[in-house]
Amino acid sequence: MGSLYRIAFGMGMAVLVAGAVQADDWKVAKDEDGIKVSLSEVAGSQYKAYQGVTTVKASIATLRKLQEDVAGACTWIHECKSQKILKHEGDKTWTYTQFNTPWPVTPRDSVLQITTVEGADGSLTRTLLGQPRYIPEEKGFVRVAQVEGFWKLIPKGPNLTEITYQVHTEPGGSVPSWVANKFVVDAPFNTLKTLRERAEK
Repeated sequence: MGSLYRIAFGMGMAVLVAGAVQADDWKVAKDEDGIKVSLSEVAGSQYKAYQGVTTVKASIATLRKLQEDVAGACTWIHECKSQKILKHEGDKTWTYTQFNTPWPVTPRDSVLQITTVEGADGSLTRTLLGQPRYIPEEKGFVRVAQVEGFWKLIPKGPNLTEITYQVHTEPGGSVPSWVANKFVVDAPFNTLKTLRERAEK
């Protein structure tokens, strides 16, 4: 059961539910196929935070099961190459994920501490916090320097769940602006779209 929090979902990650990263003034970047992606500037960062919102015809239990399948989850997380659990303790799980990146960007990896909280209303919130020094760096990868974000699943009726996926990332190393700008839109959109497809099967 403890595995559920590992979902590192696409390296990204951003403005915490409680607001660890100050991202305001969200601007819609893509609204297509029932998925709305918005971006926000983050003070002191050259990388934007992203927020993806959609509604899925599936229960939170179904979505939770998909997220608990660590290896399988990599097939719906944008540009995920592999991921695994490093440790689980109480409501916290530490995960390690490797990501594909377009040439000439060096592949990234990230270590996340994921904390899961169940709400009285049946909702599920997972906060994502990067822990780049938790394990030694891997050869051939640049460790993502900073990650803050959350997943929030809110029940909207029988077998109907609203998902919000919000993240801000400092990818570390050098990343061309065209890659960064594409990633902040593609990561939430593709992750949510593929997760929805799996959940609604």
